[in-house]
Amino acid sequence: MRIITLNVNGIRAANRKGFFAWLGKQNADVVCLQEIKAQVEQLTDPIYFPEDYHCYYYPAQRKGYSGVALFSRVKPKKITQGLGWDHADLEGRYIEAEFDNVRVASLYLPSGSSSEERQINKYDFMQRYQAHLNKCRKKRKPYIICGDWNIAHKEIDLKNWRANRKNSGFLPQERAWLDQLFDEMGFVDAFRLINQEAEQYTWWSNRGQAWAKNVGWRLDYQVISSQLVEAVREVSIYKDERFSDHAPVCIDYKLI
Repeated sequence: MRIITLNVNGIRAANRKGFFAWLGKQNADVVCLQEIKAQVEQLTDPIYFPEDYHCYYYPAQRKGYSGVALFSRVKPKKITQGLGWDHADLEGRYIEAEFDNVRVASLYLPSGSSSEERQINKYDFMQRYQAHLNKCRKKRKPYIICGDWNIAHKEIDLKNWRANRKNSGFLPQERAWLDQLFDEMGFVDAFRLINQEAEQYTWWSNRGQAWAKNVGWRLDYQVISSQLVEAVREVSIYKDERFSDHAPVCIDYKLI
């Protein structure tokens, strides 16, 4: 099973930059997208509904903002949209597909960088989502939670970590929250199972030639249940083309 996750920063903009042409060559089984920034009725071109996939969109109520999507070659047994609280569901931040032997989700965790109010909102989301994950880990089927988590976990996960210790996305409370998920709750950062190298970034600011100088952050993850540790086969971050300010994270799993 090949799973690709990407924050497209506007699905129509990503299409203009060649995303769907690239996707058609990837042989992905499931594709998780975040920040689609579009209502379904705005996606009139058939390219947004690739014929090889069952396509599910969960936009934000506010036009041009947030929203997630999930494409799957195999029709899911069930699709779940939302998490049950307003700043998750009104902003279109979660969609989940259930298959015979696994659940795959597309998650767009809020950013807190724009204001103190948004950071408070982010912390509230994290607390509520942790409670949701506690329920998830008790279910029989394992999870693969793909998306933009908007947190760089460790110093190796961003270029200028010293300068960002007081900035949203690398705050001690945010990083400790991921520690809890990984160290106490048993979830696993699938990418780091295979690749422990530095400078494995998935997002670059549009300022100061960050892309050209590879001054980035690793914000995009595929977080898996512990039962799937042995299933992870290959991981990669695709950077040959730019469809967004984020890069696609591609992981191959051997699922029985």
